[in-house]
Amino acid sequence: MSSPKSPTVTNVAPLPPLPFVYQFAAGAIAGVTEILCLYPLDVVKTRMQLQTKGVGEQYNGMVDAFRKIIKAEGFGRLYRGLAAPLMLEAPKRAVKFSANDFWGKTYMGFAYGSAVPPSDRKMTQGLSVLTGCSAGATESFVVVPFELVKIRLQDKASAGLYSGPLDVVKKIVAADGALGMYKGFESTFWRHLWWNGGYFGCIFQVRALLPKPKSKAQELGNNFVSGSIGGLVGTMLNTPFDVVKSRIQNSPTPAGGQAPKYNWTYPALLTIAREEGAAALYKGFVPKVLRLAPGGGVLLLVVEVVLGSFRKILGPPYVATA
Repeated sequence: MSSPKSPTVTNVAPLPPLPFVYQFAAGAIAGVTEILCLYPLDVVKTRMQLQTKGVGEQYNGMVDAFRKIIKAEGFGRLYRGLAAPLMLEAPKRAVKFSANDFWGKTYMGFAYGSAVPPSDRKMTQGLSVLTGCSAGATESFVVVPFELVKIRLQDKASAGLYSGPLDVVKKIVAADGALGMYKGFESTFWRHLWWNGGYFGCIFQVRALLPKPKSKAQELGNNFVSGSIGGLVGTMLNTPFDVVKSRIQNSPTPAGGQAPKYNWTYPALLTIAREEGAAALYKGFVPKVLRLAPGGGVLLLVVEVVLGSFRKILGPPYVATA
């Protein structure tokens, strides 16, 4: 009697990454989808971050901010400044995901060396955090001018100063020169570094803890959950830096060569904490996290769905064959 044969184990080779243009397009589509759904929360977040005690309109929480903005300025004000981030979202999100892919491959190459083929290299928790931080630093170079325009248009005090995004650019360049468009770059650098490090690092860990998906629907569900938790952790890490960035970018250039009140990020964090209390570093946290936690899930979900569609369109070798 012959012994039963052992089942054959087939090693499924990992699918090759899609060409850069498809990764770029997937990131762009995801970014535009997320911002169209959740932009009003960003306006409220900025207003809350810019308020200081006894100066200008005071908002007692997110709901109060929504109510006062709509009552005094109309519902359309919640979408003021949308043009700048909408133009930004495509390159910003595309850079985020393509830079994350690039740095991930680069760091795994350093960690494993040429002796280990790319197909056998595996991402680790430490590498995923380092990769995310590097992607965020890369992303910050792209976003600063757009963020500056958006902040100026969202602030109530600046509402009458500018007729639109191009007017903001024209007046900033006239007053401060072309480099004026990069005001707040250092604080933006730290904001994106910490958010992306938390976001991508968390995605790696949460995916490892979730049950292994047995269907495409479960896989997409896991992506949404891990992306949402990543968005929450990233927001908890970077909100103080976001508050500082908003203050720096909305501050006029002092006359007579005086040093601005908010200049470098870490000293500005101490200034705000000393004058307004540590809680002021988390102004706007609720609308920000309500946008970026589910927004992080939406981003990852849309990216995965779009990339899956591109793979089907392109066919082998980008899809598994029987």
